[in-house]
Order: sequence, then structure tokens, then C-alpha cells
Amino acid sequence: MWILLIATVPTALYYFGWHFLALPWQPLALLGTGLAFIVGFKNNASYGRIWEARQIYGSVINDSRNFAFLVRDTAGGKQSPIVKQVFYRHFAWLTALRYQLREPRIWENTGRKSNQEFLRTHYRIPEWDGKLEEVLGSYLEEKELTYILSKRIGQPNCWHYSRNRLQP
Repeated sequence: MWILLIATVPTALYYFGWHFLALPWQPLALLGTGLAFIVGFKNNASYGRIWEARQIYGSVINDSRNFAFLVRDTAGGKQSPIVKQVFYRHFAWLTALRYQLREPRIWENTGRKSNQEFLRTHYRIPEWDGKLEEVLGSYLEEKELTYILSKRIGQPNCWHYSRNRLQP
């Protein structure tokens, strides 16, 4: 309705003799074409980033599944304590990765007031509600947890610690 009203005012004024309101079409066409290119390239770049993230996520899932099968089949089956320990360390790595990926970034605008209201009313992010230390505590022993949390970046250190513990 508002668009119709806004479009009617200059049309009526032009009809009643205010011809200085007329604009040449060439600059408007150039502006529209340029705007279409900019929006198109931005959409293409956004789609590319989403597609790359989906591929990486799928790779993590497939590699985790293959790793689990390999550990289960080579380390004594489902009931083996070594398999359980390796699985729990892997769960800790996945959890640390999840928390690291949910950290706010500089370029994000989630801190704006309107976005905070939307977050509060429409959905909940579990990584923002709990602490990493508490969640990792359910997967790791106290010694391992203390070592990993003493490092600046926890997620790669979960892998490093597990790898060193598994080597003979």
C-alpha cells in the first residue's frame, strides 16, 4: 500500500505539469545493472561459503565414522576399554571443535540489539549456555582435562594429546 502511495505522488505531480521530476532512463538503467551485478556476486560468494562448509562438515562426519570403525576393529571390539577411551577422546575433540566454531567472530553482527532479541526469542544455542570445561569433563579424565584446558586452543590439543597417548 505504501509503495502505491509513494509511486502515485510523483506520477500525479508529473501529470499536472511538474516535468522537472522526469529522470532520464540511462543513468537508472546503469545503476540497476550495477546493483544487479553486485547482488549477484554477493549471493554467489555466500553460496560458495555455505557449500564449502557443508563439504567440510560432511568430511568430518565421514572421517569420524571411518576412524570409529578402524579403532573398533583393530583395538578389540566394542567392549574394549581402549576403544571406549579413544571414542571418548574423539567425542571431546568434536565437542571442542563445536564450541570453537560457535565462538563469536569480529565480522558477525550477532551482538546488535535486534539480533540479540531474535536469538533470545526464537532459538537457543547450547554452546553459549554451558561451559566447555563442564562438557569435556564428561569425556575426559581430570588429568587430561587439566592439560587440554591449560592450552590456549583446546580443540587441536585434544587430538595431539590422544595421538601421543596412543603411540607406543
